[in-house]
Amino acid sequence: MQSPHAPCLSPVCPTINTVPKAHQWHTLSLHILKGPTPPAPTPWFLFSPFFPLISIVTVLSHARAFLLASCHILLLIMLLVFIFLYLISGTSDPYVKFKLEGKQFYKSKVVYKNLNPTWNESFTHPLRDREHIVEVRVYDKNRTADEFMGSSTISLKNLELYKTYEMELPLDDPKSKEDDMGVIIVDVCLMFRDATIKRSPVRVFFYMRSEPPKNQLKNQMWTGVLGITLVEGQDLPQYGHGDIYVRFRLGDQKYKSKLLVTWRERFDFNQFEDNQEPLQVEVCSKRGRKGEESWGMFEIDLSRLTFNERQLYTHALDPGKGRLVFLVTPRPCWGVSISDIETAPLEKPDERSRVMEKFHLKNSHKCVGEVGFLQVKVIKANDLPTTDLNGKSNPLCVLELGNCKLQTHTIYKTVNPEWNKVFTFPVKDINDVIELTVLDENGDKAPNFLGKVTVPLLSVQNGQQICLLLKKEDLESASKGTITLVLDVIYNTVRAGIGTFQPKETKFIEENLKFSKKILARNIYRVRKISTAVLYTLQYIKSCFQWESTQRSLIAFLIFLVTVWNWELFMLPLFLFLLISWNYFQLTVGKASSNQDLVSAEDSELSTEKRGLMDKIYMVQEVVLAVQNILEEVANIGERIKNIFNWSVPFLSCLTCIVLFVSTALLYFIPLRYIVLIWGINKFTKKLRNPYAIDNNEILDFLKRVPSDVQKVRVQFYIHKPLLTSL
Repeated sequence: MQSPHAPCLSPVCPTINTVPKAHQWHTLSLHILKGPTPPAPTPWFLFSPFFPLISIVTVLSHARAFLLASCHILLLIMLLVFIFLYLISGTSDPYVKFKLEGKQFYKSKVVYKNLNPTWNESFTHPLRDREHIVEVRVYDKNRTADEFMGSSTISLKNLELYKTYEMELPLDDPKSKEDDMGVIIVDVCLMFRDATIKRSPVRVFFYMRSEPPKNQLKNQMWTGVLGITLVEGQDLPQYGHGDIYVRFRLGDQKYKSKLLVTWRERFDFNQFEDNQEPLQVEVCSKRGRKGEESWGMFEIDLSRLTFNERQLYTHALDPGKGRLVFLVTPRPCWGVSISDIETAPLEKPDERSRVMEKFHLKNSHKCVGEVGFLQVKVIKANDLPTTDLNGKSNPLCVLELGNCKLQTHTIYKTVNPEWNKVFTFPVKDINDVIELTVLDENGDKAPNFLGKVTVPLLSVQNGQQICLLLKKEDLESASKGTITLVLDVIYNTVRAGIGTFQPKETKFIEENLKFSKKILARNIYRVRKISTAVLYTLQYIKSCFQWESTQRSLIAFLIFLVTVWNWELFMLPLFLFLLISWNYFQLTVGKASSNQDLVSAEDSELSTEKRGLMDKIYMVQEVVLAVQNILEEVANIGERIKNIFNWSVPFLSCLTCIVLFVSTALLYFIPLRYIVLIWGINKFTKKLRNPYAIDNNEILDFLKRVPSDVQKVRVQFYIHKPLLTSL
């Protein structure tokens, strides 16, 4: 059965044909009971002189009561007739909602007074992949609150492309006692998207239940690693096609390359035993803010690959778009496990001995890529924030090490969960940080964030139970609650040292950077702090040249003479080694702290937060002006150096040639040691020879005479012709 309208963007194209059965109405019996007859009034007023007036009032009172009673009875009869007519009609006003990841993306029209309606509606919805489940929910339209009539789901995972499926979806309502809730008939067809249509991003979330099946936690564990090396693109269009990048996808793992043509990037995907999906590769081009254009998408069957054997792929893209070259190498993986706290791997003597032997120094030459082994015991959390109306939460804990992720089960209705689970990870980089995020399960919606902690692997003290305060998502301020952990890290020092000098693993999910005046002010503060330290050092050296302190300048002058006279190249790393050793000595004796600058940074941020609106606006203007000036100075220096070689000012370029020729001759005939000695003696004795001399930098003074490109436009007397012609 073909769909009447062909979809255009990885769509789900349902056509609704029939409808669910309505709920059966229960009979409603109303009984109007007759009350006892009231006693007759005492006829004393018959003898009263006001008898005529009393009689008129009494008659009017009885007439009013009779009219009110008649109206009540009439309304009751009308209500009974309405209920009766509604009950005998047995109809509904159904409509259908389609949801993806808890978000509604289509709502059908309402078919009134019909138990077997036909909608005949077609629509499309863009998808990034087929790893989605579409939820179909049927409602009965009412004037107040719509009544739920049942739901069903459509799994897109096993559907073939360009094939229309006619599906009969039985409806189900867990709260209903009826077995047959009716059916919905839809036609579903999946197609590749049209490259001319802009792709809409789709967010994907993962959840776990409070009592998962036995194999659900094991399904998180990967059994292999797929190493992918993106080499280059061949014969790609050169100009006018925007930025070119490659997108890889394996299950829920995504990687997006840089905007280059010769990429030379390497990354790893985890392979799961129960997931035999192919590797999806797509080459895209993007120009500015316009929609991206696909240059070709294809899949790689990984089931045919052999472990530890590198496979080279040169895949042709769309006509006229060139080829893509990349390497794929599947490798086995070990060290991933989830267990109860009583059966922790490192608690077993044999298992601990095996791990210790694997990462012993004598085995450093074996499996260089396997740096270490991490075990995390997630014991409990206390005093978590509440998200439900009853003052409780449904917490779970997600552990992330690089691009590897595992999570605990959910414990419902508590703010003091006790997971008592043990997780193990293979360590690829000893400089990584283990991240633990506590979330609140929120049904079919995105989980709520409760808190987060990070622990560097190099700071782990093996076997020690620690209780950490949870922080907010930006990790800059404290949140509510604590989490109790026990960590153990076993690693090979040689492999860890070698891995430190190799490229760092790139995070698959990168944050979308947005402008923030707070972050901008903080970065300016950090740069200003570093520049202040550099300027202080330069000022200290300048004070030695100025002989502000005779003793200090004399000592510096003697050190300069001895060092330059005996200077060898090995002294440079020796000097840096002594400097780092001296700082370590200061830390051990307590005279310095490695975190002393962080306090001042936090104080500066707090001071900026306490400012008023006008102060913040002025601060932003100050920051932008400072950035503008710095960029202008950097651009001026680069353009002036370029204009020297371009002979923008022949006199200055000729002067540069003379200086370079003289410098070449001096360096050829005179050793560098003597030239530095002469320069240093001149600097140290300049103040002694002329107390009123002005200190200057000859190179910067020369560069200031060379015009930048902006100055060349503004000032027109610079002539582009050889020096001899001008002479």
